[in-house]
Amino acid sequence: MTITMMPQGQTGGVMDDAARRADFTEYVRAREQSLARLAYLLTGDRDAAEDLLQNALAKCYRHWDRVRSVEQPDAYVRRIMVNERNSRWRSVLRRRESAGSHVLEILDPPAPAAAVDRAESLDLWRHVQTLPAQQRAVVVLRYYEDLTEAQTAEILGCSVGTVKSHTSRAIAAMRLKMSEAPA
Repeated sequence: MTITMMPQGQTGGVMDDAARRADFTEYVRAREQSLARLAYLLTGDRDAAEDLLQNALAKCYRHWDRVRSVEQPDAYVRRIMVNERNSRWRSVLRRRESAGSHVLEILDPPAPAAAVDRAESLDLWRHVQTLPAQQRAVVVLRYYEDLTEAQTAEILGCSVGTVKSHTSRAIAAMRLKMSEAPA
């Protein structure tokens, strides 16, 4: 995935433009792999992930003076990514552009843990991709990004109870689909 380090035509605030650009570039280089992985997990598509990440980083850069001063800039960027993903999803629903049944191909699923069989990991990832957007976001943030319920709730802008509810529904749906799948 190729990431442009900073949007063109953006100018600074507190820092001079060159220092601001260098600071942002350093942050992106340090977090590029993790952010790209999250974008892919949220979208399930390499091209959509790249677009999502570019848009999120552009928004982040516009507010970089504020973002860099917060305790956890990654949480801010994650929130932008989730909000951007949700906005795109709503936009698609509003336009009602349905091109028939579209099956997502797994191009680069998350690497399985050492003790997990790769085939089982791919199977689980296929089921995660079928979840509704909010449930999928909760599963990705909780289990792939390893965030707490409180951190997930903060990023999604909802209560911890909502995170628990989405998690429970997602796990129940995946269990049902996996039990129905032929062995």
